Amino acid sequence: MEAHLMEWLNLSVRWIHMITGVAWIGASFYFVWLENNLNRNNPKEGLAGDLWAIHGGGIYHLEKYKLAPPTMPDNLHWFKWEAYFTWMSGIALLCLVFYFNPALYLIAPGSSLSGPQAVAIGIGSLIAGWFIYDFLCDSALGKRPALLGLILFVLLVAAAFGLSKVFSGRGAYLHVGAIIGTIMVGNVFRIIMPAQRALVAAIKEGRTPDPALPAKGLLRSRHNNYFTLPVLFIMISNHFPSTYGSAYNWLILAGIAVLAVLVRHYFNTRHNSHKFAWTLPVAALGMICLAYVTGPKPAPSAPDVAKVIKYQPIPETAVSGAKPDTAPAPVTAPAAAPAPVASVDFDKVHAVIQERCAVCHSATPTSPLFSAAPGGVMFDTAQQIKLMAPRIQAQAVASQIMPLGNITQMTQQERDLIGAWINTGAQTN
Repeated sequence: MEAHLMEWLNLSVRWIHMITGVAWIGASFYFVWLENNLNRNNPKEGLAGDLWAIHGGGIYHLEKYKLAPPTMPDNLHWFKWEAYFTWMSGIALLCLVFYFNPALYLIAPGSSLSGPQAVAIGIGSLIAGWFIYDFLCDSALGKRPALLGLILFVLLVAAAFGLSKVFSGRGAYLHVGAIIGTIMVGNVFRIIMPAQRALVAAIKEGRTPDPALPAKGLLRSRHNNYFTLPVLFIMISNHFPSTYGSAYNWLILAGIAVLAVLVRHYFNTRHNSHKFAWTLPVAALGMICLAYVTGPKPAPSAPDVAKVIKYQPIPETAVSGAKPDTAPAPVTAPAAAPAPVASVDFDKVHAVIQERCAVCHSATPTSPLFSAAPGGVMFDTAQQIKLMAPRIQAQAVASQIMPLGNITQMTQQERDLIGAWINTGAQTN
């Protein structure tokens, strides 16, 4: 019952996070689009520009003031709660998935970190990320936005590299996303909203508003706009183990972030010209290159497969957890290449999968962490195992992100055996 309730709590918080995130990011995209598409030719007195638009069967006329209207309207809509609820639900999700059971998703297999230490590093990275960012933006770099952006990118890549050394790939990715999300909501709470409140207060009091505060808020708002696509990728990355499961996951994240920023820049600037249209084919080519370099290793040759089968059999005691009395004696390889291997003994593969994988991936999981098979993936029958062979290869053999946190202690020998079985046709007879 506890696992069932946790699953539904996870679903509810994740859904709230997605809904509020869509609202926040949608508003951010819209206002950047609006700012970039204002008609600034001969605007009315006091206006920076206006825009006529049609949507949903109606025609709209939007006007932007250079600084503020002479008098404040009775009703003024503020955009803030989308950002706040997105961050709060994201932190709640971070606690549910990573902090309540850090050994499962957060800590890298084989790491000497304790649960509290890992959680402290995670929370500390969020706090440090905001204060470093805020300090740099308020420094002289704030007047050199291109250089500031480059330095921020380098620091985030360094954070991804450092976190990948202590956390699982998935944990590292999600914490980089949480750092960026904390920066974004910090910009709203600490910079953008105070600047807007000061603007409104000055108008109500009949004072001339300070233009420096709105300019500062505009810079942070643009940062948020360029952050959005990398954050969106991180939000969906847990479905793609070839990214976070790679030994070079931090470099893959950096590469995708660069491509995302290029694409965002094109959409931000295309109202003036299409001189950045080259970013779209470059981004597509970059994704193809990343797919190529992260591809699985070539299948082993017949002699290598034979070695796995002959010299690394799963002993009878492996499934029960006991250790064999003696290791198999090495055998000298014959001079001539052995004949191609037809298949691997499925009984051995089945025993490994039942011991290491089916505790969670079953119609009736024995693990207390799950009330149902994660992702609906089950290994109860030979046919189910054969059907999922490509995913087993990707997640248990190539990237080795499964089992989660290696909680069932799958050995490299067992991974090699499964890989050999798949590479020789995944026969179940």
